[in-house]
Amino acid sequence: MALKTAKEYLDSMKKLSPRVYCGGKWVKNLLNNKITRSMVMANAAIYELAEDPKYKEVMVGTSHLTGEPINRNLNVARNIHDLDMRQEMALLTSQTVGTCNYRCVGCDALNSLASTTWEMDRDLKTKYNERFNKWLAFAQANDLAVSGAITDAKGDRKKRPSQQDEPDAFVHLVEKRDDGIVVRGIKVSQSGAIGSHETLVLPGGALREGEEAFALAFAVQNSVPGLTYICQYNAYSAEREFCEDESELGTPIYGQRETSTMVFDNVFIPWERVFLCGETKFCGKMVTRFAKAHRMNCGGACKVGFADLIIGGTVLAAEYTGVDKVPHIQEKIIDMVRYSETSHACAIAAAMRGREEPKGSGVFLPDDLFGNAAKLNIAHGFWEIIKNAGDIGGGLVVTMPRQKDLEDPEVGPMLKKAFAAAAPADKRLKVAKFLQHWSAGLHGTGTWHGAGAPQTQRFMISVLTDFDAKKKMAKKLMGMKEG
Repeated sequence: MALKTAKEYLDSMKKLSPRVYCGGKWVKNLLNNKITRSMVMANAAIYELAEDPKYKEVMVGTSHLTGEPINRNLNVARNIHDLDMRQEMALLTSQTVGTCNYRCVGCDALNSLASTTWEMDRDLKTKYNERFNKWLAFAQANDLAVSGAITDAKGDRKKRPSQQDEPDAFVHLVEKRDDGIVVRGIKVSQSGAIGSHETLVLPGGALREGEEAFALAFAVQNSVPGLTYICQYNAYSAEREFCEDESELGTPIYGQRETSTMVFDNVFIPWERVFLCGETKFCGKMVTRFAKAHRMNCGGACKVGFADLIIGGTVLAAEYTGVDKVPHIQEKIIDMVRYSETSHACAIAAAMRGREEPKGSGVFLPDDLFGNAAKLNIAHGFWEIIKNAGDIGGGLVVTMPRQKDLEDPEVGPMLKKAFAAAAPADKRLKVAKFLQHWSAGLHGTGTWHGAGAPQTQRFMISVLTDFDAKKKMAKKLMGMKEG
């Protein structure tokens, strides 16, 4: 079996027993808890997209290992078409679920691993790539949902991993055994890990000689002993948990982006699932290659899909209020489209300018400069998009009553009278709640920090840009001699 159906994915989730803590209690069944269920249903929707013939080119790839059809979330890019379809998948899935494609980070992580383990085997005569390909073939054959864990808890940012007062601030090696390794530590902000079959764990950054214990990459199964998931919990979590009718929520089915803190407490990882162990000089390459892929997809496509939804909701709000023809409203909506589409253009360019890295590996990665430009552009542009959504949506976006109050025999008639405009009150409140989810919710900060905070992209753009070549062009046109 190469492609799971949504039902098969949901059935597989029922067989798992991850140790999950959410909202002050332990979750025994992910599908019976309102908060965790939304994340699982979003993953199911991604499987559903791959079943739909009209999305086949975007959602289904071909395994370079077996030649079989596979979900694109498990595909290693072998050419620029693969890269282009990868960013199109990020766009499509965001437009569809309005939250994270929880297999996204895992997809970008496995492309980094495919590239870097090949190079390690070439240079160090290791067997990491061979191991990785065996694991990947297994994941593809069973169409596993794979998440990615990159970000360590980090502790005191002034100190290196080995200098931390709390060693578990970074995932690290505890013991090497004949049959595998034992690891401890904490990864934070892990999107969708609770509803994945496996998680790919990568180092959180470049490492130096003497930090070999932190140079780890491996695949860990969902319910292994010693692994605990502590879920995020915020006002939107509480609203979902305690609401009587989920249809009143801003995004009823798939909810907000659900993350967890992953705590590794002496977790055993068999050698066949270990893809880096102590080779510090390759950590920087592994993380950089992951970032290349993720900034194209997260910055230039995923958040563009969100923007499409926000723009759609904003246009509805303008129409329902009767201001859709007002010039300054139209200008703000055009600005929203401009921010969004320029980011998407950078993602397309990153894919089209992609190249094999390293040469001979067969793995294609996006152009780094365009990928960083995509992420930096959307980080700033997304704030403008949600600002305009809140502006056009009006104060109602944050002052609205419950939609269910419209049904109350006493206050309902008053509310219908108060909020009817160019559309009935129920439509206006529904759209206002949708825009509240975006403009007053988690996505601004999430977009800012996802795939790395903007200062990282600024640094990368400064490194990647050939300023000397630009100066030379300018001097030549001015007739100025070199020197």
